[in-house]
Amino acid sequence: MTSNNTCSDTRTPSPPYGYSRECTYSREQQMHIVAEFHAHKIRPSRIAYRVGIDIAFIEELIAGETEAARFAQLVKFYRRGRYQQRLAESQSSTGVKRYELQQKIEREFMQETDL
Repeated sequence: MTSNNTCSDTRTPSPPYGYSRECTYSREQQMHIVAEFHAHKIRPSRIAYRVGIDIAFIEELIAGETEAARFAQLVKFYRRGRYQQRLAESQSSTGVKRYELQQKIEREFMQETDL
């Protein structure tokens, strides 16, 4: 094998195998998308497949290797939104079922924010 540092990449700029589409979002938009999907507990591989964002970038964000403080703020924002959405949806239930569902939602939210 030769170690040639000036290697030109002749591949076409198509998404990697397993991605459903090419990503057309800016880096900032990608961070928002990943934060929202992560707040909804969607796996990184699924995010990459649905939106086309590079899975390495997704894993870097989740692991805190890239934009750690900014990404944490975004996830917190989207988790709070998800919490509010789930509480609003629980209003369709009545009585003890509603109370238990709201308690479960609050417990899960507290566990997620303590991480």
